[in-house]
Amino acid sequence: MGDINRSSPVPFVFTPSQAFDGNDGRWSSLIIRVGTPEQNFAVLPSTTGHEIFVPLPDGCTRDDPSDCADLRGVARFDGKPAVGFQVNASSTWNSIGLYTLDLGGRLGIDDGGLYGLEKVGLQLQQSGGLALEDQVVAGIATKNFYLGLFGLGPKPSNFTNYDNPMSSYMWNLKDKQMIPSLSYGYTAGAAYKMPQRYASLTLGGYDTSRFIDSGKTFPFNEDDSIVLSLGIQKITAMNTLLGTRSLLDSAIFSVIDSTLPYIWLPRESCDSFAEAFGLIFDDETNLYLVNDTIHEQLRSLNPSVTFSLGNDANPANLTSITLSYGAFDLQASHPIYPNATNYFPIRRAANESQFTLGRAFLQEAYVIADYGRSNFSIHQALFENTMADQQILTITDPAANNNTANSETKSGTSSGLSKPETIGIAVGVAAAVLILVILGFIWYRQRRVRAAELDGQTKSNGKSHWQHPPQEMPTNQKHEMYQVPPETHGSKINHELPVKDSRHLLSDDSANIIGAPDGIHQTHELSGHDSDAKHPSISEIDAQRPNNARR
Repeated sequence: MGDINRSSPVPFVFTPSQAFDGNDGRWSSLIIRVGTPEQNFAVLPSTTGHEIFVPLPDGCTRDDPSDCADLRGVARFDGKPAVGFQVNASSTWNSIGLYTLDLGGRLGIDDGGLYGLEKVGLQLQQSGGLALEDQVVAGIATKNFYLGLFGLGPKPSNFTNYDNPMSSYMWNLKDKQMIPSLSYGYTAGAAYKMPQRYASLTLGGYDTSRFIDSGKTFPFNEDDSIVLSLGIQKITAMNTLLGTRSLLDSAIFSVIDSTLPYIWLPRESCDSFAEAFGLIFDDETNLYLVNDTIHEQLRSLNPSVTFSLGNDANPANLTSITLSYGAFDLQASHPIYPNATNYFPIRRAANESQFTLGRAFLQEAYVIADYGRSNFSIHQALFENTMADQQILTITDPAANNNTANSETKSGTSSGLSKPETIGIAVGVAAAVLILVILGFIWYRQRRVRAAELDGQTKSNGKSHWQHPPQEMPTNQKHEMYQVPPETHGSKINHELPVKDSRHLLSDDSANIIGAPDGIHQTHELSGHDSDAKHPSISEIDAQRPNNARR
């Protein structure tokens, strides 16, 4: 689509598909178009990711259902049933190689993908969606991410070294002035509500019709891979099998991450949930299950769970988000379970770094990430009986708005100054300028007199210039991760995966296809774009195995 020539870009409302997809719940998906000709995929937003993932044909094997690719969000292509992203069918695919995925490591997920540069568009064809060429795309076979993902972060990707960072999709949209900022507003939608509510994702702004304003903001985490981090001070459940219960012994620090549905908590907190909701822990899948009898009881009781969020225990500083039982009433299917099985989306965290509020939480919460100001806010999602009209507000960067007191302005509205106000301001400015001129003239005359008195004592042939020494900016004013020189485009990413352990790079199912012998240490450099070249299959790429370290 190229650059959009407008002085003030407007937010892009990423219209969701009219479907709920997934094997671990019913999730409101988005549609992206990848390649030339375009291949369509249903994907989910990732608030901690910064790359685009789409399933490969290797992601479905003979052990999977016949409609595996369709279940994974792959649309029919060229009039034929879905199979996965076909890199050889795209004239714009430019292969980078096999590398570890820069996502999920914090939660113990260690997978890989086939990376390349490709054309990517948002929404269905002829829908007015944005499109960019030469974007970082990873084809995946792993089922840890069953649907594809659309990363919302601005970090760049690095592969062979630190000298050639590749900008993220969000960064490029902002850089080409297709959206007003790197910021966004998002809620995951709720299939269980009546009427059903689809997701809401606004790039460069947010939709005030979808939430109740909490009036509070939180600073970004210094770690730019988990910027949406905040404290959970309390978790309180009402109408459970045991009545009202406190489910968190002490405050924890958690990450808001829409990549996966789960809410990762301390073991003792999970035990409290299990007692209050009658949950059964499955040692094989590490999921908490709900049997049919308990399921009916819980649906009848309709319990709720309230998360009190804030970085200190002061009630005045807390934001409360309440989830109804429907947000926890999920089903897991193949390949987690052979048949749809009721489960409750809490997980036992292995350590403090895994504490996470996942996609299930964002069904009834709305998050606004403001990258220009390095802060975010979390709000109660709003569900009304009738769908309200969208109320889209723009989030502009401070640098683009340094003379405006309120930089979050509603799209399409004027500044609102009346003619008398404008005249008054102009007169005041003129008077101030006149006073400054007079004072400047007096100071200049006095300086000449003083200079004459000191003549012969302080004369110098050179000119003396003094400047304030550089001052360190307050932390909340730094944006080094996002306002970087064009030659670097952000922080560096380094994810090592030894070749000898990389048989699972695409998936366990396809290990017999992509396994590499020990001792092969070949580096794939990014080749020039050649749309007429025949792109190798995954098995051909594996024959000349790259060194798959992310530098």
